[in-house]
Amino acid sequence: MDHVICHFEIPADEPEALAKFYTQLFGWKIEKMPGFPDYYGIRPSADEQALGGGMMKRQSPQQGPINYVLVESVSDYLRKAESLGAMTVVPKTEIPGMGWFALILDPQHNPFGLFESAPK
Repeated sequence: MDHVICHFEIPADEPEALAKFYTQLFGWKIEKMPGFPDYYGIRPSADEQALGGGMMKRQSPQQGPINYVLVESVSDYLRKAESLGAMTVVPKTEIPGMGWFALILDPQHNPFGLFESAPK
């Protein structure tokens, strides 16, 4: 498996206003996700294979954008990352019907996410 960036997230103080900005600037399709309160899906391209993302209400003033890397096993990569000096911020968490994610800080405190797809 290639370990590619598979998803990005943009925090927003006012998600609807920021969604309007990106829609007007780039023509991105941004819609509220059913079943996920206060989470908006971002589709930058009509190409279904294109990298997509999400937008949510900012949880803290220092929260910035984050990229998620596709992995075979979130659990395995969390253990490996920790053994290399990373710190888990959000443990493996299920996204019902989609898969699992976790958030970590690399050894120099840069945040990124891991994502494992649910079996199809």
